[in-house]
Amino acid sequence: MGLATLAQVLRPLYDAFPPERHPELLVGLDGADDAAVFRVSEDLALIQTLDFFPPVVDDPFIYGQIAATNAMSDIYAMGGEVSLALNIAAFPEDLDPQILSEIFRGGAEKVAEAGGVIAGGHTTFDKEPKYGLSVTGMIHPDAIIRTGGAQPGDVLLLTKPVGTGILLTAAKQQRDGHETGFAAAVQSMLRLNRHASHLARAHEAHAMTDVTGFSLLGHALEMAERSGVAVVLDAASVPLLEDAVRFAREGAVTGGGGRNLEQLGERIRRTAALDQALVDVLYDPQTSGGLLIAVSRPQAESLRRAIEERESGCWVVGSIEAGAPIVEVR
Repeated sequence: MGLATLAQVLRPLYDAFPPERHPELLVGLDGADDAAVFRVSEDLALIQTLDFFPPVVDDPFIYGQIAATNAMSDIYAMGGEVSLALNIAAFPEDLDPQILSEIFRGGAEKVAEAGGVIAGGHTTFDKEPKYGLSVTGMIHPDAIIRTGGAQPGDVLLLTKPVGTGILLTAAKQQRDGHETGFAAAVQSMLRLNRHASHLARAHEAHAMTDVTGFSLLGHALEMAERSGVAVVLDAASVPLLEDAVRFAREGAVTGGGGRNLEQLGERIRRTAALDQALVDVLYDPQTSGGLLIAVSRPQAESLRRAIEERESGCWVVGSIEAGAPIVEVR
């Protein structure tokens, strides 16, 4: 579902739960952030999120791992720690129970890696399998990192390369030579954002979000609009998964990417001539993408190096400037 449609669908909820009636809800519908945050005491708040989707790979165990990693990412995008998770699953009545067991096993492995626990869940029948998690995290109310908060002069960091949607499409279409890029996409989708989140908090990041279905450009625009600043994105510095541009050029683009391009419209401004295939990757919906972090310039290089030492990489992809809330791609 696109940004405009989602806002329209959620409108009745805004009216039903005005924020002034629920002061303990620190982050809710009005904030349109990565997760909800509910204060339970002066020094403790709960972070709540959920996510599920159909299989993106054939292996049920790896599918469970990816779905769980993706679901927990919103907790990390807020600067929190995963505590508790519940399985959400739908499957055909004739599905081999062993397949569902493998999906659950994959999810459980990732939740355990995150330091959390799965305490139950809910299943239902559907024509197509779907799996994900409802996740509860914890954080001090003063430590929340929101999508808004980026400040002029900040440096913009990205912790994972982009292109998963295009590479998953190329694999689904069995395009020649898709195996290398697909394997790289899977490894990226399996990596938790936990350590990067910890380090961003330690380096006093001003704003943070994870890059998922609305694409790198869409989530950068969310940060710009929530913060009241302009995001300047250096297209040449954006890390790309291997073969993503190649398959975009061959036409292995997603419907979601086209919707992102249409709905983001003139709020994304290109001031440089860019290869259309690269543009397609920048609008590509991501599964279990990295963190987009706005941090002060004095802290930026230290944070980048610290994340790079723990993860596969971290890249400076742009900066924050004063101005109208747009994304300028240079």
